[in-house]
Amino acid sequence: MTVPAIRSGISRRGLLKAAGLGGLALGAGPLLAACGGGSSGASGGALTELSLQLSWIKNYEFVGEYVAAEKGYYRDAGFTAVNLLAGGTSTTAESLVLSGKATVGLSSTPITAAAVTSSNAPLKIIGATYQKNPFAIASLANGKPIRTAADLVGKRVGVQAGGNQTLFEALLKANGIDKSQVQIVGVQYDQAPLKNGSVDGFMTYVVNDFKLRLQGYDPVILSFADSGLPFVAETFTVRQDTITSHRDALKKFLVAEIKGWTDAIKDPVTAVNYTVQKYGADQKLDYNDQYGSAIEIAEKLIVTDDTNANGLFTMTDEVIDADLRSLATIGYQVDAPRLYDLSLLTEVYQEHPELKAPITAPTDINPPKAGQ
Repeated sequence: MTVPAIRSGISRRGLLKAAGLGGLALGAGPLLAACGGGSSGASGGALTELSLQLSWIKNYEFVGEYVAAEKGYYRDAGFTAVNLLAGGTSTTAESLVLSGKATVGLSSTPITAAAVTSSNAPLKIIGATYQKNPFAIASLANGKPIRTAADLVGKRVGVQAGGNQTLFEALLKANGIDKSQVQIVGVQYDQAPLKNGSVDGFMTYVVNDFKLRLQGYDPVILSFADSGLPFVAETFTVRQDTITSHRDALKKFLVAEIKGWTDAIKDPVTAVNYTVQKYGADQKLDYNDQYGSAIEIAEKLIVTDDTNANGLFTMTDEVIDADLRSLATIGYQVDAPRLYDLSLLTEVYQEHPELKAPITAPTDINPPKAGQ
């Protein structure tokens, strides 16, 4: 049996994952009969090819997908090809899924909720890799550290325009802070303004503290999830008619994803080698940064007591309730049945209980030396 072809996608996206919350290009075109070629469409025919729209460049965030491809888990699931499409524009995964250009999109609940509530988009979230909102405010210990949400008052905070500003303003709202109490400074995605003192805080990801430490800084991280704005991310978003027409294929896809992520968490060396040497080779990624960041996403965002009890990608009622409260804070009123369909994962773990085995996430962010 041949290994599925893994095809490169579009170029680097210049936005963080939450970009485009209010500007979704919904209904960008007619639903294609085939997503990424072959018979992978959301309707009609067997789902033998599948396009997965990643939410960012091909880096440590998708090590589970690389392992699933390299170890043949997608092939074993019955796919002759799985196309990993790198994020590279402000177009959301939701719009690409709706147009048929991707079968599954990796996204987050605020972006999917925006599509569902503003345009009645027929989308559902069928699982979540990140159990926690990955966004954070980074500051420096030797500057004006922001350790709690209250510390934001009177600070200069670098925030990217668009969806990131929407999320930051929701963080303020969740903590009873008026926008006038914080100086919001427009920035791009390079953390130079934080390092040179132009801002006191900088909107980023919780794992980006590792890169700052590698560069000799002493970062302080204020997690949105731990400061009144929790929601899941790297969600698997699909069209409702894909669930209806290709339920078994989606379940097999989830099995491949579970196996890929389980192996990637247990063996980060192999996973990061795939990242640096193959999938993200054109990005000239720093191995130490990718390794430490891969360890941190597993420890901080993916593996929890709940996932060890219920399986990767599952969401408890408490997690969903927290999601919905955060969405309401942001401005999206939506109930759970309209946004989630976790029944596929429930069936997967009923049919494959061995996949529910607890995982111990590594904690050493330093890659082992050669020969170890």
